[in-house]
Amino acid sequence: MDAGDLYKASSSLRATSKRTSSFRANSSNIWRNTGIEVFSRSSREEDDEEALKWAALEKLPTFDRLRKGLLFGSKGANEVEVQNLGYEDKRNLVERLVNTVEEDNEKFLLKLRNRIDRVGIDMPTIEVRYEHLNIGAEAYSASRALPTFINFNINMIEGVLNSLHILPSRKKPFTILKDVSGIIKPCRMTLLLGPPSSGKTTLLLALAGKLDPALKVSGRVTYNGHGMEEFVPQRTAAYISQHDLHIGEMTVRETLAFSARCQGVGSRYEMLAELSRREKAANIKPDPDVDIYMKAAASEGDAANVVTDYIIKVLGLDVCADTLVGDEMIRGISGGQKKRVTTGEMIVGPAKALFMDEISTGLDSSTTYQIVNMLRQYVHIMKGTAFISLLQPAPETYDLFDDIVLLADGQIVYQGPRESVLGFFESMGFKCPDRKGVADFLQEVTSRKDQQQYWARRDEPYRFISVSEFAEAFQSYVVGRRIGDELAVPFDKTKSHPAALTTTKYGLGKKEILKACTDREFLLMKRNSFVYYFKLFQLIVMSFIAMTLFIRVKMHKDDLTDGGIYTGALFFSVIMVMFNGMSELAMTIYKLPVFYKQRDMYFFPAWAYAIPSWILKIPITFIEVAIWTFLTYYVIGFDPNVGRLMKQYLLLLLVHQSASALFRFIGAAGRNMIVANTFGLFALLLLFALGGFVLSRKDVKKWWLWGYWSSPLMYAQNAILVNEFTGHSWSKVVNGTKLGVLVMQSRGFFPQAYWYWLGVGACFGFVWLFNILYLLCLTFLNPFEKPQAVLPTETEDDMQKGGSVGRVSTQGVSRRRSISSGSSSARADAIEVDENRKRGMILPFEPHSITFEDIRYSVDMPEEMKSQGATEDKLELLKGISGAFRPGVLTALMGVSGAGKTTLMDVLAGRKTGGYIEGNITISGYPKNQATFARISGYCEQNDIHSPNVTVYESLVYSAWLRLPREVDADTRKMFIDEVMELVELTPLRDR
Repeated sequence: MDAGDLYKASSSLRATSKRTSSFRANSSNIWRNTGIEVFSRSSREEDDEEALKWAALEKLPTFDRLRKGLLFGSKGANEVEVQNLGYEDKRNLVERLVNTVEEDNEKFLLKLRNRIDRVGIDMPTIEVRYEHLNIGAEAYSASRALPTFINFNINMIEGVLNSLHILPSRKKPFTILKDVSGIIKPCRMTLLLGPPSSGKTTLLLALAGKLDPALKVSGRVTYNGHGMEEFVPQRTAAYISQHDLHIGEMTVRETLAFSARCQGVGSRYEMLAELSRREKAANIKPDPDVDIYMKAAASEGDAANVVTDYIIKVLGLDVCADTLVGDEMIRGISGGQKKRVTTGEMIVGPAKALFMDEISTGLDSSTTYQIVNMLRQYVHIMKGTAFISLLQPAPETYDLFDDIVLLADGQIVYQGPRESVLGFFESMGFKCPDRKGVADFLQEVTSRKDQQQYWARRDEPYRFISVSEFAEAFQSYVVGRRIGDELAVPFDKTKSHPAALTTTKYGLGKKEILKACTDREFLLMKRNSFVYYFKLFQLIVMSFIAMTLFIRVKMHKDDLTDGGIYTGALFFSVIMVMFNGMSELAMTIYKLPVFYKQRDMYFFPAWAYAIPSWILKIPITFIEVAIWTFLTYYVIGFDPNVGRLMKQYLLLLLVHQSASALFRFIGAAGRNMIVANTFGLFALLLLFALGGFVLSRKDVKKWWLWGYWSSPLMYAQNAILVNEFTGHSWSKVVNGTKLGVLVMQSRGFFPQAYWYWLGVGACFGFVWLFNILYLLCLTFLNPFEKPQAVLPTETEDDMQKGGSVGRVSTQGVSRRRSISSGSSSARADAIEVDENRKRGMILPFEPHSITFEDIRYSVDMPEEMKSQGATEDKLELLKGISGAFRPGVLTALMGVSGAGKTTLMDVLAGRKTGGYIEGNITISGYPKNQATFARISGYCEQNDIHSPNVTVYESLVYSAWLRLPREVDADTRKMFIDEVMELVELTPLRDR
């Protein structure tokens, strides 16, 4: 071996020894640094894989790139189609983005904002201005405004004479809003405060473009300097009503998803396309979760938009997301949860301006704070505009707002920064006590009853400062002058973002709107399947009755008498098929309030609602008519011909469709059950009387022949008789004429064969006519129950003392409800009238204690929750609650929204009619007997249910008649009612 080989061998050995020592060192390092480098290598591999997938996405065209994203799961990042995201994928995505609402929601919104700001995209903002806004109306005073029979007829006659300028109007004008001006700025939370009937709702409706056309309006409302006629305010802004109107058969998730689907995505898609283009040009890689969220939120027509899951999460509705909303007849979510659904229904849309009316009613202070805080984060970070009306916000909720608008008697007392509001009132001589909530102080300082306690200038005598004086003083205050200066300079329209104002009437195309309404109608049909099953059962029962009544072995075809019996059988068939569609009347009226709300918010046009309610029920018509026809035709003994069987089936199909369309039309025209039943039954009586069976054509007077020829029943009856009596079994010749022809002629029907097809064509035409009339009613008619103001009969001085005139407030009605229900505990033998009016009337009662032990209340597990994986048969709502209420001790039942407060009260009061109740309830040691307990207790429910056609005083009188003992005479009862009305401040509302 030469020297070269020795060198190579020694080098090889040294290299081998180095590699061996290096491996040992690396091995020892691996074991010493337990797993760190292994996992870092794994993360790098995952990052590399993610980067490769993202690079592949970046190479796609813009349209395809916006439809795909990277979704992280248990197996890492996966490329997915955004529109194909499943329910679990969306829920997990929202959970990753907003795991804890209080902590993560602001971080998530900041991520969205930072992504947009990073590429220099300007977000659209909306500034709302209202200048010299005056809103007034006309109303009758006191008893003249009551909906009595005499007043109704006098009003109708006066209306005609007023329109002809023959008689001057007796209505008295009054002002709702008086010369109000101000600015609602973007990126700032504005709180609207004011006592009931101060005009808060009217102001919000005016700014949202939803005022009643009957009101007299002057002044100007602009968005970014543009008048209301230059865009569509109903879609640019979202108005959240204080009334909760929802379809009870839909779950919370379905309600919000339908709203999000109909409102569309607005400008989200265009902004995302520009955002993606700029990021690609700048080689910026966004957060994958934020990216796929924004892409999913911009997917138009998605039946389960990811925004729905986000809103459900931030509103705290995830615990009841798959529970039916419910109504008076269907057990559903709590009142507070329903209020949150009302809020969520509008904020799932793309509107940038939010006008919210009393969104905290029924909510606990903690939930209200969370919702307002969420809105504050959205407004500040995403540059939204929010104008929110709250009645009595807690101090911590009040502090979340940036600006305050104080409204009283239709005038703006203060508008400006929250920090300056107390300074303004201190300049007027009023100071808020240290331990007094500022919101409560602001609502009481303008009241004649409460103002004096806040007077701070002890060296000066107090005098009442009216609302007009406050309003005038504010104009000269530094904040008022600043607002006046801003309003004096018009908004520069060139600074308005092109995407800020919406100019399209609907959020989706016609095809997508129709598909959304069709999907919802099909869902409601499934939820109301019991109605259709019962109709089938009803038809089967009635068909067996008809078969036994007109059984063929007892029916002959020999003379006119036999023909008369068969005519009756055919008439019975037509009537049964026709009246089987009468359920459409109630179902149409039941859904109208929600329809009117969503129609006026431009969720969909009327035709998109009307077409599915007609088309989807055609298959049911085929089944129902088939059951009747194929069961009764041969058993009754009609002409044994397959062709005539199918012709009768075709005719009854059209009869059923025309009847269903007629009842839908009556429901849409009547708009409530009383009117629809009254005029609907009258119309049906005309159809019967002039249909050719009850009265023969020969017996109808000439001046009523128009009714005969316009009755769909006449054409149906004539066609079905022609189909039967021109058959082979009626071909017997009597006096040179076929028996079937003689039967038809004897009843005044037309015997020609072509009358069958004429009747079929007429029924087909009536199907279209009634459906078109149904569509026209949905398009042009508005609901009956419109709020009307009533002017009290009081003097000018009383008007100044009592404040502005407005509608009966909800709070006043609620007080009335509490007193009227609580008066039942009075005992007749202990009634004493105190002569001193300051003490008022004393109605002693026997004190009782109530104890309850281990109260449990459960209901059957909803099917929606079972489908989500729930395995229990029952859902327990109250879990072993025990307690006691003692006489003389005022007990407050507290808990967050949805905790079960109303459920516990219902169980204790005996108002629960469903579910399973366990436990013991005793009254003063005796087991509770509901029949006697109802006489000694009063339950003030959460829902305000009153007769709309009686005054406040009449309602209290009626309640006193029913609940006070019979020994109480009329004078004592009247005195007690007057005391109650004065106690709860209902005296000004006596005749409303």
